[in-house]
Amino acid sequence: MSEDFPGWHGTTIIGVRKGNQVVVAGDGQVSLGNTVIKGTARKVRRLSPGGHDVVAGFAGSTADAFTLLERLEAKLEATPGQLARAAVELAKDWRTDKYLQKLEAMLIVTDGRDLYVITGAGDVLEPEHDVAAIGSGGNFALAAARGLMESDLDAETVARKAMAIAADICVFTNGKLTVEAISA
Repeated sequence: MSEDFPGWHGTTIIGVRKGNQVVVAGDGQVSLGNTVIKGTARKVRRLSPGGHDVVAGFAGSTADAFTLLERLEAKLEATPGQLARAAVELAKDWRTDKYLQKLEAMLIVTDGRDLYVITGAGDVLEPEHDVAAIGSGGNFALAAARGLMESDLDAETVARKAMAIAADICVFTNGKLTVEAISA
């Protein structure tokens, strides 16, 4: 994070794939230092470029994340139904473009079949164990979800319970969730 900006915190995003469903959930808290600025931010979005649904959640600077979501949408329009290809193209641009290199955000994206974490380091990561998490409380949510994956709970319930655990532990995460589900 740039030293020019105060410590923005306040995001936990999780993606859970279980059965034929993928759920992306995100909390609503945005903090500046130790002050909650907003509790109802919407950090999970459904994109529908070319009629192909994709769900994306973001952590980091909101303006930066929106820039990345717009770029992802353009990549998806150019390669309809090919999330992996669009994600790799976005990651390549993000890593090599001088303007994009300054963006401070991470994305979790899914089309219901694939689940990826996209970073500014040029990474397109497919998570092990069908769970991905990013943001301030990401490690807490990830650990909780991995522990719940062997249960009979569905993807949405695993995501909601994991987010509740993260919100109980991480002061930069709240329980006001946005949840989007998509099937393969």
